[in-house]
Amino acid sequence: MWDLAGKALILVENLSVPFDRRVWQESTALRDAGWEVHVICPRGTKRDTEPEAVIDGIRIHRYPLRAATGGPLGYLLEYGSALWHTYRLARRVGPVDVLHACNPPDLFFLIARALQMRRGRRARRARFVFDQHDLVPELYLSRFNRGRDLLYRLVCRVERATFRAADVVISTNESYREVALTRGGKSPDQVFVVRSAPVVERFHEVPPDESIKKGKPHLLCYLGVMGPQDGVDYALRALAKLRHEQGRTDWHAAFVGAGDTFDAMVALAAELGLADCVDFTGRIPDEDLLRYLSTSDVCLSPDPLNPLNDVSTMNKVMEYMAMARPIVSFELREARVSAGEAAVYAPANDEAEFAKLIALLLDDPEERRRMGELGQARVRGPLSWDNSRKALLAAYQAAVR
Repeated sequence: MWDLAGKALILVENLSVPFDRRVWQESTALRDAGWEVHVICPRGTKRDTEPEAVIDGIRIHRYPLRAATGGPLGYLLEYGSALWHTYRLARRVGPVDVLHACNPPDLFFLIARALQMRRGRRARRARFVFDQHDLVPELYLSRFNRGRDLLYRLVCRVERATFRAADVVISTNESYREVALTRGGKSPDQVFVVRSAPVVERFHEVPPDESIKKGKPHLLCYLGVMGPQDGVDYALRALAKLRHEQGRTDWHAAFVGAGDTFDAMVALAAELGLADCVDFTGRIPDEDLLRYLSTSDVCLSPDPLNPLNDVSTMNKVMEYMAMARPIVSFELREARVSAGEAAVYAPANDEAEFAKLIALLLDDPEERRRMGELGQARVRGPLSWDNSRKALLAAYQAAVR
C-alpha cells in the first residue's frame, strides 16, 4: 500500500504552466496535500518562457514547441515533437508514483509505456491518471469538418488506448464522465468529475474603468481563446446585426484573448463595419482582465453548437459568473448545466436571436444584476473549486490505493 502523498508528474501539451489555470490549480491542490509535483509543458511565447522554474514549490520543466499550422498534418508534427520532448524531460524527472496526463493529445499513454519499458517490468509502475480536458474525436469533427474519415477513426482508436491504459479518469463534467463510462469502458469507481472552476479570490470586482467604454453607455465583453470552434465570428456577426439591423449604437465591445483566428477576427470586424466599436486586446494581465470584466454590462459566450461544444464546460462562462456578470449564450447542453439562470440562451447558432438577447439585457439593469448574483452564488457554492479539489484528491487516492 502506497502513502497517499508521493511524487506526481503532470504532462501538458496544450498550454504553458502556470498560464494553464486548471493545471495550475490542480498542481497547487496536490502540493497542499503533500505531493511533490512536477509539470512538463511547452514554453510560452511571452510568458512562461524559462526552460526550468520552481514556482510556489511546483517544479516546472518546459520545452520549445511550434504550434501546428496546415491542418491535421501540422498537428501530427506538433504532437510528435511534444512527445519526444516530454519523454526526454520525464526521464530527467525520474520515477514517479502518478503520471497525470492532460489532453489533448490522447498520446501520453505512450510516454507511460516507454518509461515502464525503460525501467523494467519489475520496477513499481506509475499509476496513470487521464485528465480529459477535451473529447478529441468531437474536437476533430468540430475543428476540421472532414467527417468520420481515416484520421477520425485513428483519433478514436488512440482515445480508446488511453482509456485502457488509465487507472483513473478525471472528467471535467458529467457529459465527459458518461463518455468515459461508455466509450471508454471504465467503471464508475474509476471516473471522477473535477470541474474547472475559477478561484474566487482571483476573480473579484474592482472599480469600473469608464474609459474602456469609449464614451458609450454599455460594454460588452468576450473572454477566451479565439480558435475555429470558439464562435468569435458568430459574436461579431451578432454585433453587426445589433448595430446595423436593430440600430443599437449605445455599446462598445472588447474581445479579450488570442488564438489561431485572432487576425482573421480583427479582419472580420472591419469587414462587418465594426472596427470603430470593437477592440481586440490580445492576452492581458490579470489586473487588466479584472478591469474589463468589472466594467462590462453583458458577457458573451458565442460558442456554436457542434459535437464538442455541446458537451464541454466553457471556462469563460465560469469566470463571467465569478465576476457576477450576466451571459448571453447559444443553447448548449453543458452551458445550461454550468450557468443555469445566470445566462440567457439563443437557439443554436442563431445570430439574430443572440443579438436580440443582448439588447434585452442592455435594457434591463435589474435583470442583469439578478443574473449576476445567481451566477456568482453558483461558482461560490455547488460549482466551487473547493468541491473540485476534493474530487481531485479522491481520484489520486483511488489511483494509488
